[in-house]
Amino acid sequence: MAKTRIQFICQSCGAVSPRWAGKCDACGGWNTLVEEGTGGIGAVPGGLRSPRKGRPVALTTLSGEIEDAPRIVSGIAELDRATGGGFVPGSALLVGGDPGIGKSTLLMQAAAALAHRGHRVVYVSGEEAVAQVRLRAQRLGAATAPVDLAAETNVEDILATLAEGRRPDLVILDSIQTLWTDLAESAPGTVTQVRAAAQAVIRYAKSSGAAVVLVGHVTKEGQIAGPRVVEHMVDAVLYFEGEGGHHFRILRAVKNRFGPTDEIGVFEMSDKGLREVSNPSELFLGERHAKAPGAAVFAGMEGTRPVLVEIQALVAPSPLGTPRRTVVGWDGARLAMVLAVLEAHCGVRFAQHDVYLNVAGGYRIAEPAADLAVAAALVSSLTGIALPADCVYFGEISLSGAVRPVAHAQQRLKEAEKLGFAQAVLPSGSEEITGGFGSASFLCATLADLVVRIAGSLRRHGGDD
Repeated sequence: MAKTRIQFICQSCGAVSPRWAGKCDACGGWNTLVEEGTGGIGAVPGGLRSPRKGRPVALTTLSGEIEDAPRIVSGIAELDRATGGGFVPGSALLVGGDPGIGKSTLLMQAAAALAHRGHRVVYVSGEEAVAQVRLRAQRLGAATAPVDLAAETNVEDILATLAEGRRPDLVILDSIQTLWTDLAESAPGTVTQVRAAAQAVIRYAKSSGAAVVLVGHVTKEGQIAGPRVVEHMVDAVLYFEGEGGHHFRILRAVKNRFGPTDEIGVFEMSDKGLREVSNPSELFLGERHAKAPGAAVFAGMEGTRPVLVEIQALVAPSPLGTPRRTVVGWDGARLAMVLAVLEAHCGVRFAQHDVYLNVAGGYRIAEPAADLAVAAALVSSLTGIALPADCVYFGEISLSGAVRPVAHAQQRLKEAEKLGFAQAVLPSGSEEITGGFGSASFLCATLADLVVRIAGSLRRHGGDD
């Protein structure tokens, strides 16, 4: 009988350690090492295994015919946009997100839409019983869709079921944390089981030509590392984002071997499921108060889509020795950099003020082009004068105080013009501007130019009073 060897695997990054430690040496996570056994009854020790003789594989050249990957279009425009035009047969796609964010709801709607189009769709739930899935389908109005449904967690049983009958066009496994395979002895949800189950399912997708969608949870404690481990194994990774207090959700593509990355799809959560939002800019600017100081409209880019969003700043005198710096929806370190540049190169002092920054609607911005809009909102709140309601801002700020050009300036301005904006503040080295913004745009070379412009409007405002 083979002796079981004990090892400790990090549940955050999958690193293996021969002994337990409070901190993982690979990723630095605390209390993430979990004991898992290898081998067991009937296992063959590694020293007694006879090596398999390899077989030669066929080599080819880089030149040859190229065929575009066919797509399975779901008909849900925002989902198709995020996936790059639809599901690719034979591919594996991971949909990650916090529990309760709406992953199962979206995939149920996609399964029903594809089934109505004549595709065979198999939905396997490892978290809910068949009756619970049917209740969700009734709520979404998808109960009449010809979707094959099963509740199973064993990978071998699932693959045997899929092998019967006509090959499915799309297989949805909800979720990868609940699946387990006979090849691994650890508990479901551990890194070993998640990796082994994902490998078996991806192998089935590549060999059969069926598109497979894996659902994975990302918990706040980070104890279950399913999506993090599987990300490098799949062809595409989509993350579902959204705040609990807001009714919209963002489906963001962070990896896609068959399409563009950093693409987003925007949905609105309702009692009938997820509704597509064809124009996200109108959603993010819907409750805007134009005359309030400290608000600037940022013209951003998400993949190939321009998005306009309001950035709100509040600068107030601080009673504390160390003023507060609170950021929601943006990078806190980048806010500290913008504040430092304003103080060092523009003479704007924030040392005795609390600074609060918020991106309206719970939207998250990772683009450096938001620097100029953030600076404008900060100066506006500090001076107490509202910025022009019909003006948009974008540009990257360097540590020297210069404003650097950003890509896709023309697309940002077209989106702003479509929504009724007539002015723009952008870097001086931007591409040639066409359309209605040619004479109404202010080209900023340095951050000081923006501060002078806002201060000049303050003097004009004071003179009118």
